[in-house]
Amino acid sequence: MKVVFDAGVVFSGAGWRGEAYRCLLAMAQRRVTAYATETTLNELNDLLADRGNAMKHPPSAIVHWFQDRVKRVEPAPLGKQRSRDAKDDPYLACALSAVAQFMITRDDDLLVLGKPFGIQIMTPRELLVRLTKPLV
Repeated sequence: MKVVFDAGVVFSGAGWRGEAYRCLLAMAQRRVTAYATETTLNELNDLLADRGNAMKHPPSAIVHWFQDRVKRVEPAPLGKQRSRDAKDDPYLACALSAVAQFMITRDDDLLVLGKPFGIQIMTPRELLVRLTKPLV
C-alpha cells in the first residue's frame, strides 16, 4: 500500500505513541510504503527544528529513521493550486508522482479534498482501520 504522510503526522508519530505512531509502525512492518519529496522532508525538518527540542522525549531519532527509509520521488506538476493552503500542494504533488493510494493527514485543508487525482486523503485512524480489514 503506497502512502504519503504529511509532516505533522510523522512528527506526531515520532513524539507520541498514538495513532500516528502506529502508522509509522505499519511502515516499519512493511505494511505500507511511504513516499516523500525533498520539499515534504524539508517541512518535516523545519517542524523538528522548531518544536522538537521543547518535547520531553525529542522525536529526532524516529524522524531520522523515517527519512532514511522513505522512498523519495520528484514532485509531479499540479498546474494550478489545488488545496486551500498552497503549502499543502507539495503533498499532492508527491502522492501523484508516487502513484500513492492514500495521503495520511489531520490537515482539514487536505481532508476536505476527498479523493483528488484518485488519491484517498484520510486520517491516521482511517488508515489503521483500513489496515485491520481483511483483503477481499
